[in-house]
Amino acid sequence: MKQLKYISIQLALCCVFLSSCDKYLDITPKGKTLLTTVAHYDQWMNSVQLMYGHGTTFALAAYMTDLVDAPNITNPPIQMAELMYTWAPQFATDLTISPAFWGEHYSRINLYNTLLLGINDATGGTNGQKRSLRAEALLGRALEYFYLVNEYAQPYDSATVKTDLAVPFVTSNDVTQDVPARSTVAEIYKHIIDDLTEAIPDLPLDNSTNRMRGSVAAAYSLLARVYFYARNYTEARKYAQLALDNTKAVMINFNGPDPATNILSTHADVIFGRMVLAQTVADLNFMRSFAISDLRLRKLYLSQDGYRFTTRGYTVFQPISVTPVFQYVNTGTSVQEMKLIVAESAARAGELPAALQALDDVRKNRFPTASYVKYTSTDPVATLNEVFLERLHELPFNGLRWLDMRRLDKENRMATVTRLNAAGNVIATLEPHSSRYTLQIPLQVTAYHPEMPQNP
Repeated sequence: MKQLKYISIQLALCCVFLSSCDKYLDITPKGKTLLTTVAHYDQWMNSVQLMYGHGTTFALAAYMTDLVDAPNITNPPIQMAELMYTWAPQFATDLTISPAFWGEHYSRINLYNTLLLGINDATGGTNGQKRSLRAEALLGRALEYFYLVNEYAQPYDSATVKTDLAVPFVTSNDVTQDVPARSTVAEIYKHIIDDLTEAIPDLPLDNSTNRMRGSVAAAYSLLARVYFYARNYTEARKYAQLALDNTKAVMINFNGPDPATNILSTHADVIFGRMVLAQTVADLNFMRSFAISDLRLRKLYLSQDGYRFTTRGYTVFQPISVTPVFQYVNTGTSVQEMKLIVAESAARAGELPAALQALDDVRKNRFPTASYVKYTSTDPVATLNEVFLERLHELPFNGLRWLDMRRLDKENRMATVTRLNAAGNVIATLEPHSSRYTLQIPLQVTAYHPEMPQNP
């Protein structure tokens, strides 16, 4: 217990910019002195930094999407959330702080790399335990690179994927080593898929006792997500179905009892859990897109205008205030995400029965049973649009909407997004195909690595 406490303290104290070089990747690697046994590495994988979502800045990512409002925004914007909300090129200019998104992802990659580099020399465990922990680290690292490539690279385009720059692929935990050059999008996607494919044979079959930890279904679900954002919908559907077939997770029916606890790792719908505490002012047009009977409204949103959605700022996505057991949003994968991947992929393929069934598998858990009407259609376009709408309603603030906007913009499915001040005047716009759909490399990175190419 003393050893675990010491490890936790070290993790809590870790931050970027402690090294004279490679400052944007820095977490001082303590693994060589602190981690000596398989049990230590197992505790390492339970660390708060790895399992507690993606931190405050990740929760703020919702401010870049079209589902959020900020009626009291200052002029000019100065807070990080306001800069994200108006798609500023940079979210902070202070070179002494950790860069949003980039810093958090690479700090966790460093922790996973520490395990990958040290687990074979650990004592006190079996080879099977070592392989399992190694597989979990590959799974976790793949998730972090998935976000990095979908934040700092151009949206996936098969015509340019081999030349579009992504992020450095780092496999070391030694901050004195030179930083690799930015890999291409194709290279990062290959690394992600290779890591997940390598992990699957050694992952546990079931993670029901702690869904924050890895499993075979978790790897399949992340592969589904990876292919989905590469717009390879055939492979995405295949792996989403494999995830569903290999998990004990089931959707939570909002007609039934709520979970007994707010501990996300025990929630029945989680396939691979990563939790973050979310609170976001919701856009009125988004709120008006819900059917009034949708149970998600009163389960997850706090409304000060009686759920009429007439006043800006009066409706907040704030589960802790209405259903506290749902206070943590899962930024990892879930049954409902996999169902919606199957639904969208099937609809795009014109396989309406499969699309409608997967769509219904989600919707029937979100409307009152007594009055529920199953959605039916013989129109592929209408069905696909209904799936898009359901995805908005089911996965609005778990970190995927911004990535969906990028993905759909490549298909000319995104209209101009506007930002309004308190008086209703437009203060920022995000045009279709805007370069701002790709985040700039943070100044905290380029200041120490001026040779790294910047995004437009």
